[in-house]
Amino acid sequence: MSDIKTVGVAGAGTMGTGIAIVAARAGLRTIVFDQRQEALDRAREQTAAFLTKSEARGKLPPGAATQTLERWSATTEIANLANCDIVIEAIFEDLDTKHHLFQQLDEVCNESTLFASNTSTISITEIAGGSGRPDRFVGMHFCLPAQLMKLVEISPGMSTSQQSFERAWAFAEAMGQKPVKTQDTPGFILNYFLIPFNNDAIRLVEQGVAAPSDIDLAIKTALGYPMGPLELLDLVGMDTQKLLCEAMYELTHEPRAACPPLVRRMIAAGRLGKKTGHGFHMYRDTKMFGA
Repeated sequence: MSDIKTVGVAGAGTMGTGIAIVAARAGLRTIVFDQRQEALDRAREQTAAFLTKSEARGKLPPGAATQTLERWSATTEIANLANCDIVIEAIFEDLDTKHHLFQQLDEVCNESTLFASNTSTISITEIAGGSGRPDRFVGMHFCLPAQLMKLVEISPGMSTSQQSFERAWAFAEAMGQKPVKTQDTPGFILNYFLIPFNNDAIRLVEQGVAAPSDIDLAIKTALGYPMGPLELLDLVGMDTQKLLCEAMYELTHEPRAACPPLVRRMIAAGRLGKKTGHGFHMYRDTKMFGA
């Protein structure tokens, strides 16, 4: 049983939008914060489209899309997160930027508010150290796309209290997710494997070994993955992949984690992935993945 009833999500990008869907769909009041009104408008549009399609496909009962949207709200004012039981940060991978956000949150949020970070590479202990409440801070890394995938990696920092960890765990279960405990190590479980693996796929394209469509088909057919690595990268975005690689490489100095040059060229060309209609594949529909 979770005591969390109101959820704040800081960041209205792909991950933040997906996490907010998970929370609102589970019956929780959900407030999405972003300084950019256009990002909030896009998140609302994507959320409505996803829920409507889910209902049409029978994955949600009739009327659930409207009811879920009624629990979903957006704000450009961080003070509107003051009464949230938990605030989940889902902004880009930069430690200073995360510290600045959490310092603002610490000033406005209730003492009992639990802070969580969806970071996939940066140390939870390091982020928590600049939050003002390291004992009430935990890592909650949702698996992309959050609205379809059930896994949440929950990672305590060195100062995270047992009560805070248990609150986060109960919250994840209450939303219908499947939590796993990981230690505060670079990449946790998923990205420890996934960032180098995806980079290997990019380097196959760089070297002309095979076309992106053939690489994806080979991986899906032989390994049983629901999505090929280059399809996943198009969903993540080349700009995000670059940040992930840089953060992971700085922490581990693992050569396979270094950002492949092709990623930087694709960013320069505006080929960021599905959100721009062109990445390793071409897309007519740039809306959020799946239903």
